[in-house]
Amino acid sequence: MSDIANTPVPPYYAVIFTNLRTDIDDGYGEMAGKMVKLAEQQPGFLGVESARDGLGITVSYWQDLESIKQWKANVDHLEAQKLGRKKWYAAFTARIAKVEREYSL
Repeated sequence: MSDIANTPVPPYYAVIFTNLRTDIDDGYGEMAGKMVKLAEQQPGFLGVESARDGLGITVSYWQDLESIKQWKANVDHLEAQKLGRKKWYAAFTARIAKVEREYSL
């Protein structure tokens, strides 16, 4: 996930997931990869960007709020959320924002 997401002309939505990991790895990388592949198959998914240097930030882009709601309720995603709370994250915050404008180089 090293590329900048190729998003459409706004408006669209961003889910900004900021997190601090625990010391427990136990399948985290595999689950993260699985969740990206699964998200890519969801209606309304537009792209994803992720970075980690102590603090982890993943931004996923979505067509509309309904698409985000459906992704949050996906049964496999619910299981990943449960495991994240239980063992992988010391803290996290999820924010949803409407992208009104963008510009690029």
